[in-house]
Amino acid sequence: MRPLEGIRVLEVAMYGFVPSAGAVLADWGADVIKVEHAVTGDPQRGLRQTGTLRVEGDPNPNIEHANRGKRSLGLDMTRPEGKEVLHDLARRSDVFLTSFLPGHRRRFGIDVDDIRAVNPRIIYARGSALGPRGPESEKGGYDMTAFWARGGTAASITPPGVEGMISPTPAYGDTISGTNLAGGIAAALLRRERTGEPSVVDVSLLGSGVWANGQATAVSLHLDKSWVAPVPGAHGSPVNPLSGIYATADDRYLAFVMLQPGKFWADVCHHIDHPELADDPRFATAELLAANTEEAVKILRTVLAGRTLAEWTERFATLAGPWAPVQDTLQVGADAQIRANEYLLRVGEIDLAASPVQFDTTAPALGPAPEFAAQTEEILVELGLDWPRIIELKEAGAVT
Repeated sequence: MRPLEGIRVLEVAMYGFVPSAGAVLADWGADVIKVEHAVTGDPQRGLRQTGTLRVEGDPNPNIEHANRGKRSLGLDMTRPEGKEVLHDLARRSDVFLTSFLPGHRRRFGIDVDDIRAVNPRIIYARGSALGPRGPESEKGGYDMTAFWARGGTAASITPPGVEGMISPTPAYGDTISGTNLAGGIAAALLRRERTGEPSVVDVSLLGSGVWANGQATAVSLHLDKSWVAPVPGAHGSPVNPLSGIYATADDRYLAFVMLQPGKFWADVCHHIDHPELADDPRFATAELLAANTEEAVKILRTVLAGRTLAEWTERFATLAGPWAPVQDTLQVGADAQIRANEYLLRVGEIDLAASPVQFDTTAPALGPAPEFAAQTEEILVELGLDWPRIIELKEAGAVT
């Protein structure tokens, strides 16, 4: 049994951020009902171009990623009949999950007081761009603006002299923020279970961006210096040859992150077939390695550039210190460790990233994203509506 089985989530949300929270809750076993506009549905369904990549036809990973495992209801909340259906669902739900801006929540009558009037015990969870307080709380935004740019990450990882900024892959901040929101909802469910008190849960893209970049921000504020990214091609640590990036013979890269270089230096030397370096007096201690990092880096660059990443991967299988190949998205899909842990799962015709939490060493069971309004009739029947009433609602345009 998955931990949230028996929990119903009513999701009134669009695009990537808040729906990705619903996807995590669905991965954990919740019954997530996605309410979509009765005519147009979630605008994310129309997203085909992401960066340089374009998806033609279905399935569309741009909708599947944040909506797997849900049921879809096409509903017009502006019609009295549609609002009645929404209230019936809210009465039967544990969580109301929304991405709507404060003004739209008031306009559609789905703000906290509106939903709590129908179900006083419901957990009300809202995702925003910039947080629930302050002069900009009514403004919208996306992960590129609120998480990536404003939260400090873009400037922190863009090297000096580079025009513009390094941009994220699609829904990067959305997915991180959505997982944060799902975790907050789970904590609120536990609180309600113990005390009977429901919570209002808030997560913003901006807050998640500040948190994700939190260690660098803390160091920066403590020293009153902005975090500056290394220039392209720089090794990494100026005082540790075993903490940085190295190129291989096939123009790939590997990353060493051995924060105790004195502990791992001899082992690295033996794995690269240069045992004499382990006895080199320049590198005899951690202090000497720090002092002679530039020389050690030159040696390692020359040696590591002599073999392909595949060859080093085979050789470094027994290397004691932490290291990793630098992988692109296709290489991630071929990673045996990722597949062994089921961090990517096949869902119909596509592979999707599983949400990262596993319970009892078991990967979540992923289902496909629903087609638009595919479960409308099924959900209305569960509410106790008979077929004549369902037909009336369809003819009135309240449901799709």
